[in-house]
Amino acid sequence: MKKRVVEGIEVEAGSGNVFADLGLPDADKLKIKSGLTVEIARAIRERGLTQAEAAGRMGLTQPKVSALLKGEFSNFSERKLMDCLNRLGYDIEIRVLATEAPVGHLVLTHA
Repeated sequence: MKKRVVEGIEVEAGSGNVFADLGLPDADKLKIKSGLTVEIARAIRERGLTQAEAAGRMGLTQPKVSALLKGEFSNFSERKLMDCLNRLGYDIEIRVLATEAPVGHLVLTHA
């Protein structure tokens, strides 16, 4: 990564995946999970749901919803997070594209 000095402080541009920048294993999966968690939080907020109401719709307990909204998503699979979004009224599309790279990567986009 490229380093530069801003107001006397050395800074380094990130890769776009903070989990990879921190050297964490399964960084792509963590980025997807965090993105899905952000979408869940947005859906709950936009629908004006309480944590208890959201829990009922998502098939979770209120404490699990509380933990999820605090960013504690490591105990959830990507599939479970997608299921939560479905239960909150969201469609999820998965596209598979060929790449020139030797190894592909996961990307989460939203409309």
